[in-house]
Amino acid sequence: MASIKDVAAEAGVSVATVSRVLNDHPSVSEDARTRVLAAVEALGYRPNAVARSLRTDQTRTLGLVISDVLNPYFTELARSVEEEARALGYSVIIGNADERPDLQDHHVRTLLDRRIDGLLVSPTDGGSPLIVDAARAGTPMVFVDRWIPGVDVPVVRSDGRAAVRDLVAHLHGLGHRRLAIIAGPAATTTGSERVEAFRAAMAEYGLPLPDAYIGQGDFQAESGRRVTEGFLDLPEPPGVVFAADNLMALGALDAVRARGLRVPQDIALAAFDDIRWFVHTDPPITAIAQPTGELGRAAVRALVDRIEGRPPQSVTLPARLVVRRSCGEPAHREPPAPEEFPASVEPSPAMNRSQT
Repeated sequence: MASIKDVAAEAGVSVATVSRVLNDHPSVSEDARTRVLAAVEALGYRPNAVARSLRTDQTRTLGLVISDVLNPYFTELARSVEEEARALGYSVIIGNADERPDLQDHHVRTLLDRRIDGLLVSPTDGGSPLIVDAARAGTPMVFVDRWIPGVDVPVVRSDGRAAVRDLVAHLHGLGHRRLAIIAGPAATTTGSERVEAFRAAMAEYGLPLPDAYIGQGDFQAESGRRVTEGFLDLPEPPGVVFAADNLMALGALDAVRARGLRVPQDIALAAFDDIRWFVHTDPPITAIAQPTGELGRAAVRALVDRIEGRPPQSVTLPARLVVRRSCGEPAHREPPAPEEFPASVEPSPAMNRSQT
């Protein structure tokens, strides 16, 4: 394996000059830079990242702690984070919290011990002391998708309130009047925000929302199944079940089919968090889509800004309703599977004031 001395000899420069080129120092002449880079390529030289980190106090590594790697939304989010980080010269270490606060803190602690340059977190609960302490100690950090209120950390997330209102309007237009929701954990910002948006939209359209039509889930498929079974056992079951995430929607679909019922003939189904699988179910599921890829990329850019001394800003992007056929919609040509949809990334300074 070639060493930095080999590169210096090949390029006809000093070891110090090679080091300056590799660290993008401006004092190197273009001729020397060209010769060094050619020597690096010819010899296949790879800098020792550990040694470099000891010299520069940087590892060029980001940590990402996601809530559930089995959730397709977070899988896609992690992919976009890794791609954007790589494009900016960073590597990513991923920790899966599995919606468990203790496992979340284990990953955060491990990543901090590994001297990562910055941390992206989608908190599994409303207030991890470890995350709060790390943020207050100055660890470069960005919350993505979810956040911890009161912590001065940039937030990159989507706003689904308008899309939830569009969904309720859509259901009302189809003639549905008995709408139920499988809510996410109240301790998470996404869980509380989605159920409140649903409650507000129901009130706007004059639709009742009895307590029996609000089921408490945990963003896992089993909770969607359990809550839906409870809905179906009611003397007057709902006509629509809206699951506040994709895994709970799949659990709800399992419960409906286990009873020998049909979607949408016997009960309608809608979901928050569109995923590619939803176009392949029978019928394809009406869902609220988030700009997942852009969220991941924006989160990385905000974190790198923080690491490299530029002022980071919170970013909020809109979610949108994707109409298919799981709520009794008339047959039509199905929209394509979820993909990046155009949405300009607008910094949201108000988020820093109101949410962090």
